[in-house]
Amino acid sequence: MYNFALLGAAGYIAPRHMKAIKDTGNNLVAAMDPHDAVGIMDSYFPGARFFTEFERLDRHAEKLRRRHDDEQRIHCVSITSPNYLHDAHIRFALRVGANAICEKPLVLNPWNVDPLQELERESGRKINTILQLRHHPAIIVFKEKMQGMPRDKKVDIDLTYITSRGRWYLVSWKGDITKSGGVATNIGIHFFDMLQWVFGSVRENTVHVSEATKAGGYLELERARIRWFLSIDRTDLPQEVLEANKTTYRCITADNEEVEFSDGFTDLHTVSYQKILAGEGFGLVDVKPSIEIAHDIRNATPIGLKGDYHPALKTSKSEG
Repeated sequence: MYNFALLGAAGYIAPRHMKAIKDTGNNLVAAMDPHDAVGIMDSYFPGARFFTEFERLDRHAEKLRRRHDDEQRIHCVSITSPNYLHDAHIRFALRVGANAICEKPLVLNPWNVDPLQELERESGRKINTILQLRHHPAIIVFKEKMQGMPRDKKVDIDLTYITSRGRWYLVSWKGDITKSGGVATNIGIHFFDMLQWVFGSVRENTVHVSEATKAGGYLELERARIRWFLSIDRTDLPQEVLEANKTTYRCITADNEEVEFSDGFTDLHTVSYQKILAGEGFGLVDVKPSIEIAHDIRNATPIGLKGDYHPALKTSKSEG
């Protein structure tokens, strides 16, 4: 049984990490979040110490480390804090002698990855990230199918992901591009990782639209031409989705054939933890390409509706 600490315990994704820690037979001994709405912890680890100040968690973790008692020290730090804090919190994990399991995006900028590799080597600890789409059964089947195609064939992909968010989103840290990385990073990086995992490295990366609530572009990989559209704007949902009173729409088509992966997301964090604890997690080398893709999208100058753009951009209402 490993002892875990959790940074970002009041966040949306934190309960999935709590569940994964419990499902893998481990123990959450400490958690931190500046917000104290963490009653969900009672469902998983009511005995965990809780801190609203990072400095106090830091002192607690350091105190446990200096006892030189392997049964009491923190072995792993799970990081579900705001994106811009991930780098610092990963460094904290290594400093207190723990491995790090970090939510996406691992860091916001690709040049932050190399120093972490050096710290990983110096500390002898491991940094892993959550890339749950790589564990999705339907995506695994999809990758196997694509790998069976001729190497010189390029597949035409349309990626559409719309997950509506309320007005709170833009007021929160997620609406600050310097903290979240923007829509393409915050809700899109898993898809960019999955697509480059299946189809290879980047050949072209063009952005047609980039706004606070939506973005769209064209991404050409070794074996795929991808038109992508990401949005948190409810008005972008297809009519049939709105009529069904649903708030999320995700769709990937390959050569006009839909890749069905709507279900199967429930336990992917637990699967991720199982793999990580077995030494089969995804590390810095695995995650760097998607960080580069999202970074380049964030810093690109949109060209407007020119060239091969996603059809949803034609009907989507611009914020301008």
